[in-house]
This record gives sequence, C-alpha cells and structure tokens, in this order.
Amino acid sequence: MATVMIIAGESSGELYGSLLANSLKNKWPDLRIIGVGGERMSRAGVELVSRTSDAFGLVEAVSAYGKIKDAFSKAVKALKEHKPDVLVLIDYPDFNLKVGSIAKSLGIKILYYVSPQIWAWRKGRIRKIAKLVDRMAVILPFEEDIYRTAGVSCEFVGHPVLEEIESVLGSEALSIQHSAFSEKSHTLSTELRSRVKSTLGFDREKPLLSLLPGSRPSELKRHLPLMINVVRKFRSDSEIRDYQFCIPLAPNTDEGKYNSRLESFRKEGVVIKKGEAVRTLLASDMAVVASGTATLQTALLEVPMVVIYRLSPITYQLGKRIVDVKHISLVNILSGKAVVTELIQERANIEEVMKELKKIMFDTRYREEMFDNLRKVKEPFLGKNTSNRVAEMVMELAGR
Repeated sequence: MATVMIIAGESSGELYGSLLANSLKNKWPDLRIIGVGGERMSRAGVELVSRTSDAFGLVEAVSAYGKIKDAFSKAVKALKEHKPDVLVLIDYPDFNLKVGSIAKSLGIKILYYVSPQIWAWRKGRIRKIAKLVDRMAVILPFEEDIYRTAGVSCEFVGHPVLEEIESVLGSEALSIQHSAFSEKSHTLSTELRSRVKSTLGFDREKPLLSLLPGSRPSELKRHLPLMINVVRKFRSDSEIRDYQFCIPLAPNTDEGKYNSRLESFRKEGVVIKKGEAVRTLLASDMAVVASGTATLQTALLEVPMVVIYRLSPITYQLGKRIVDVKHISLVNILSGKAVVTELIQERANIEEVMKELKKIMFDTRYREEMFDNLRKVKEPFLGKNTSNRVAEMVMELAGR
C-alpha cells in the first residue's frame, strides 16, 4: 500500500493538511496517510503519529521544547518505519527542514507546501530548501518567482483559505467570487451578510463586530484582554452601543483553559462561536484581527478590519532585528501598501483600536477605498483549486 506523510505544525497548517488529505483520499482511495497534525487531520483520515505543538516565538518555543522534541522523535521514527512514498511538509520550517533532511537521506520524495516566509527573514534558508525538496507548492503569488529564480520546481497553487470558504458557504461562496470584479461588490455582500447574520442568531438590522484573537495560546493570552476592553468601550459609547460582537474561536482552542476570560465576554453579551470563523466574518461589518492567515480570510470576505499583534517583549525585540518587511499582515504584504492599519506591540491599545474602528465606521471615503483594495487582494486567488492541485503534485511525485 502506498503511503504519504503530512506534517503540519500549527492550526492553519493543520487545516491545509486536512483539506489535502481529503483531496488525496478522493483521488487515491487506497492511499494510507500518516502524519503530524491535529483533530481536523485525524477526521480527514490521517493516522497521527504525533500532535501539533502551536509554539510560536522564542519564549513560546522554549516553553514547548519538550513537546516539540517528542513530536520530532515520533515523526522520524514514522519515516524510518513506514518509508512513505512522499513527505509533504506544511510551513513550520524549523521543525520541517530537520525532518526533511532525514527524509532526504532515506530517499523519500519531498513536497514543501506553504513556504516559510523566506522573503521576510532568514532568506538564506532558500538554499537549504532548494537542496532538500523535489517540488514547492506556494500559496502567495509572488513566492513562485523567488523559488524559480533559485532553481526550485515551484508552482503557485492558490490559497486553501478560499477553499475553506467555499466548503463552508457552498453556493454562497460562488456569489462572492462572482462579485469580485463588480463595482457594487460590497452591496451584494451586504445583502448576503444580513442573511448569514440571521442564520447565526444575530439581529440582521444591527452591525456586527468580529474579534479574532488568533489560535495560539500566546496570542489568546495577549489579545483577549485588549478585545474585552474594545467591547466595553462600545458599550459605554452611546454613538456605537448598538453593535453586536462575536469571537469565532479556532476549532482547536481549549475553551476550558480560557473559561474565566471568555465568561467576561459572555457577560458583555459577546457570542462565542467555535469553528465558525468563515460564516461569522461573512456576517460581520468590521473586524479586529490578530495578524496571520485570518487577515487574508477577512480580506477575501471583504470585511474592513484593523490588524493587531502582540508578542513577548523578548520575541518582539529579536524580531525587529531579523525581520525585513514593511508590513506584517498578508493584506498589506500582498497589496504592497498599507491597505489596513497594523497596530503592533504597544500600539495595540484600546485608544488606537477605537480610533481606527471609528474611522472605518464614519469615514465613507476611507471605508470605500478599503473595500476596493480588498477586492484587488482577492483577484489572484480566484479560480484556483488548491488542495486538488497539491494532491495531483503529490501523486506525480509518487509516480501515479
């Protein structure tokens, strides 16, 4: 029996791994898939040899060292025991490049799916990747040229976030795609938002603000306190107090771990919906979003946003020295300019967030310009069938 191994290190990568596993199973029913991932990959038929770690940043990685070391040992053991036909590495470079080196020595074909951010920091990694992988499948359009210039067989396959949107919304997603090039795109989306708002149990006549704190424990710890203050500010301001609020937690979030903090939100009337980010965003009029994949998801659903992010002081100071980018959110990176406001570290405070949200609410020209730019971000991703294409690439490497 042919075997493919997929390694995903955190929540977004684990989602991509589950979508890929589903596509592989559809195309290759008798394929055995093993891997490192989480609950979604398990439900997609992946035999997990270890769980994801969700570590991010220097401090977080140190605290999760034991878990990461254990996952690495189990992944290497699985490689040697099962000798998969193809190893699929999803982002998570510090872990995956080490596993990939061992796979290379065993003669295993390697597909790297979702590039590390070599264009932002540690650019020299591209040389190691070029020697290691057989093929690259990248999810940002500008990454294809970077790898091809380095002599790597590479293809821009689109972004699985759009695929997730389509899988959740079905035919409604098609109307979003068809609206992408319409001058009145956001008008159609407003009608759609009202309908989805009702299905989620919200008042369709009242505006909805979504709060997306991120999926990593460190992100929840640092962003939830700011977000509860945002809600309280809205509640105390007669001009904007009719807003509704929702936190669509990531599916892998341990709610019990954050129960006391989430209870504070519930007391303020905030609705907590686990695993409902797509529909919640589609119903939303604005969003406060932690920098990460969720900013692209929010952009694809044409939701005006303010982006926030807080790191541990040590990780932040180190990052400032080694990261070479003007912007941190995918929306701005893809646009090549500041389409949405990014509030990082000490700027991620209640005054700055409220200032930006009110600008979105009351400055019509600013809001319309943001809508226009969000549609432009969407264009390169339309018409791509990401997981199906990556599944084909895996099968090609396996000789199918």
